[in-house]
Amino acid sequence: MRRAPRDNAPQPEPGDDDTPLSRAERPSKSALKRQMHDLQSLGVELTQLPESRVAKLDLPDALRDALAEFRRTRSHEGRRRHLQFIGKLMRNTDEAPIREAIAAFKLGSAKETLALHEAERWREEMLASDDAITRWLDRFADTDAQQLRSLVRSARKDAKTADAAAQPDQRHGRSYRDLFQLIKAALAGDAPSATGDDAEGEDDDE
Repeated sequence: MRRAPRDNAPQPEPGDDDTPLSRAERPSKSALKRQMHDLQSLGVELTQLPESRVAKLDLPDALRDALAEFRRTRSHEGRRRHLQFIGKLMRNTDEAPIREAIAAFKLGSAKETLALHEAERWREEMLASDDAITRWLDRFADTDAQQLRSLVRSARKDAKTADAAAQPDQRHGRSYRDLFQLIKAALAGDAPSATGDDAEGEDDDE
């Protein structure tokens, strides 16, 4: 009996990835492009994190250095090139902790913004009506009622004086800012107070 001719074609080694199936499983060029664009977008958000939060992340030294260099760069073209470089470095970086840090920062910023808007709303309502003061004192019984009413009266007086003098830019004096600080502190769960020294740097409501 004649034996069948032996097939001398090289057989794929175990674990050889260059097979039709493995090639089909590889991401397409468009998928790789989308992934790169996504990583660059993530890199942009990473550059917007406060340095104190970036310092807490376990980042490769190369990526940390690139972020520092990006912050030092002022030219548009230079920053664009650095962002591309950061995107490339992100390929070999665990992106999950970075996404978590960015999400936490955005959530905190959103909550802070809502709190500021609520404080502004309360202030405007108190300046417009004594009923708002009563509602506030019902809700925040620990508030120094005498201090609160004094700030409201003073802020109203400043506004009327500025309007009478046709100086609308002078409507918001010190009492207006101090009132905001008192309201914001109470909403945050702190002891409501609005001393002059504490309110000195308050411009975040403007």
